[in-house]
Amino acid sequence: MEKFLYKQAAGITALSATMTEFKYKKHTHQEYAIGVTLRGIQHYHLDGCLQLSHQYGVMLFNPEQAHDGMAHDKEGLDYVMLYMDPSLLLEVMEKKEIVRFSTPIVYDYRLGQRVLGLSQAILGGKDEALCTELFFALADSLVHTGSSAGARKDAVVIKKAKDMLHANLEHVLKLDEISRELHLSKFQLIRLFKAHMGISPYQYFLNCKIERAKLLIEKNRDVYSAVAACGFVDLSHFNRHFKSVYGVTAFEYISHLNS
Repeated sequence: MEKFLYKQAAGITALSATMTEFKYKKHTHQEYAIGVTLRGIQHYHLDGCLQLSHQYGVMLFNPEQAHDGMAHDKEGLDYVMLYMDPSLLLEVMEKKEIVRFSTPIVYDYRLGQRVLGLSQAILGGKDEALCTELFFALADSLVHTGSSAGARKDAVVIKKAKDMLHANLEHVLKLDEISRELHLSKFQLIRLFKAHMGISPYQYFLNCKIERAKLLIEKNRDVYSAVAACGFVDLSHFNRHFKSVYGVTAFEYISHLNS
């Protein structure tokens, strides 16, 4: 049985998921993603390595860290996940530079309980003030969870490529134009981009379009205008990609936020 429930509060998105056969395709998030495996084994690839999060494993994803995801076996799995904007987390942690978690999975009871407490409060529709306090407690635990400041700087060419991709999300990806601007062949650009980001420029571009559309949907509660604004061919094309990243269609996602 597949079930994905999203809710928002205090600037944080919470997900409660049950998966058996569903598989996330390789993607990234602009946010930090922090979750707990409740039942079964979460199976995913991160930075080219297989990761297995067993029961009560706390999963730590850095922004733009490419990964996929599935249940490890036919028994399936249950888990919760929190998605938070980097600027929000850094503000609460009182950090000025990006923080990167060096260990993808930790087994820390206190941290896990704080992730669960915040996710349950958001999913249960608790007061914003309570969710904010629980977020503060979670951030306090994260400060002491083997994080390291001062992320490795992207190569200048990758930073320029990403800026160009973000500036043209409403259009069709024109790889030749970007590579020419960067004085590379398109094959050099693809190879370099994948080495730094873990996914191809096209995958990154598509992922960014989906994320921008999600933000527009959250803001305007209008799926069709988001599809048009982000340059998708049609709703079915958009929903196919949206579901591969979030497990639900755009209309199912918005119905969760409105309920």
